[in-house]
Amino acid sequence: MKVMGRDNDSSLGGFILVGFSDRPWLELILFAFVLVFYTLTLLGNITIIVLSIVDSRLHTPMYFFLSNLSFLDLCFTTSIVPQLLWNLWGPKKTISYNGCVAQLYIYMVLGSTECVLLCVMSYDRYVAVCRPLHYTVVMNPRLCLQLMAVSWFCGFLNSFVMCPQTMQLARCGHHQVDHFLCEMPALIAMACEDTALVEAFAFVLGVVLLLVPLTLILTSYGMITVAVLRIKSAAGRRKAFNTCSSHLIVVSLFYGTIIYMYLQPANSYSQDQGKFLTLFYTIVTPSINPLIYTLRNKDVKEAMKKLLGWKQGTGGV
Repeated sequence: MKVMGRDNDSSLGGFILVGFSDRPWLELILFAFVLVFYTLTLLGNITIIVLSIVDSRLHTPMYFFLSNLSFLDLCFTTSIVPQLLWNLWGPKKTISYNGCVAQLYIYMVLGSTECVLLCVMSYDRYVAVCRPLHYTVVMNPRLCLQLMAVSWFCGFLNSFVMCPQTMQLARCGHHQVDHFLCEMPALIAMACEDTALVEAFAFVLGVVLLLVPLTLILTSYGMITVAVLRIKSAAGRRKAFNTCSSHLIVVSLFYGTIIYMYLQPANSYSQDQGKFLTLFYTIVTPSINPLIYTLRNKDVKEAMKKLLGWKQGTGGV
């Protein structure tokens, strides 16, 4: 297919995801590890979504955004884990060309959307803490939907700009992706042509979608910290801290690994290091997000107790 680049026949034979095949002893351990954390991701995030729908006390902007984050995490991990489990379990490590393209598009759309959504969630917390009397007016349903639409638009824009550029790079017949998924840095590293322009685009978009939201998040929490310190009652300060600390933990886990992965030159990119970091933010982080929010959030814990109590009640009838 000429459209896919110079001397590039990957579209015919697909790709081989090398993954952890150089460590056969590790694959079975990772299979169990990924399966456990994927199960936790499904249970935890579905629980958050269900609670946000069925409990009227959670029909607020904060839980609207949290349920959207859970939905993103569900889709994010599901776009990766089934293929990963298949490759870890069996001898075949292949993925079709179309499957690789689909995985790259979906992965980048959801990851980029989550970057912007975490920024939106910090703005929600800023309004809740710094402008509590105006919270329901400012964070009205229309604005919440508009902010979610902007998050998704940024995700699709980044994917539709970077994915075609990445897939059109000439690979001179190379089929082996030194990763367990079709990730942009690994695909760029396979190219047999100058990738400076693609890397420049990736860096610029990385700054826009990573550093700009992170700067806004840190600014929001700087203003929240000032507002919290002005609260005279210890109970009020504790409540404000508990409301925001969960989000800060999630932001730190997600942005810390993503920035390290994507804002470094390709020639300094360590594939082994990249694999384990990617495993962390694609498998581990989505599974512990619901736990972080549940353990530190009184409303979610009470909604959980109410739902379980209702189930127990109906079970005894």
